[in-house]
Amino acid sequence: MKFYGISAKDYQLYQSYLGNRYCRTAIYNDSEISNKVSNWAKVRNGVPQGSILGPLLFLLYINDLPTIINKTSEPIIFADDASILFAHSNPTDFNKNIYTVFITLNKWLGPNQLSLNFNITNYIHFTTKRNMSVNLKIGFNNNFITNSSYTKFLGMTMNITLYSNNHIDLIMRKLSKACYIIRNVCFIIKSDLLCFFSLGYELWNYILGKLVPQLHNF
Repeated sequence: MKFYGISAKDYQLYQSYLGNRYCRTAIYNDSEISNKVSNWAKVRNGVPQGSILGPLLFLLYINDLPTIINKTSEPIIFADDASILFAHSNPTDFNKNIYTVFITLNKWLGPNQLSLNFNITNYIHFTTKRNMSVNLKIGFNNNFITNSSYTKFLGMTMNITLYSNNHIDLIMRKLSKACYIIRNVCFIIKSDLLCFFSLGYELWNYILGKLVPQLHNF
C-alpha cells in the first residue's frame, strides 16, 4: 500500500481493518451435543470475504501483474477475472511466447502466496476455418490447462472462430424461457404489469424463482 502512496492515517486505517483478525470453523448438527468448534486461529493473509473493500484491496494486490507479462502478451484484468491474449504469425514463436509468459506468471504467483486453479482455467485458440489449429500444451509441474472450444469474455460467449453462435443460443434459451413464463402468467397477472416485468432483468430472476413453482401447481 505504501508503494501506491497510501500512508499516514490512511495506511493505519487499513492496517486496523485487516490486522488482529481471527477465525474458526464450526460444524452444527441437529443435536447440540455433536456440535464441533475448532480453536481460534489468527488470519495472516487475505481480506474479509464479502466486504466492500475486498475487491479494491485485491486489485491493489495484483496491480503489478500486467506489467510483468505485457511484453509478449496482452493481459486483460476485470475485477478478479484475468485473461491473457497472444497473437503471432509464426507457430514456433507463438508457442514460445505462451511458455515464457506462463513460467513468468507462475513465478509471480508463488511469492504473492497465490496459486493457479487448473480446474477452472482453460485456453481457447482463435483461428479461421481455413487455418489449422496449433498443437498447444500449456502447463506447469505436470498440471496442464485444458482446451475449450468456446469461452465467455466480459459477458460475451465466443467460439474458436470468433463467431457468436454460442452466445446467440444462450440468449435464445433465456428468451424462450421468458416467453414461456409470459404466456403462462398473463392469465393471472394484469397486462400492464407484464410491461413492467420486461424492463428489469432482476425481476426475471424473481419470476423464475417464485412464480414458476406456483404455475406448476396452478
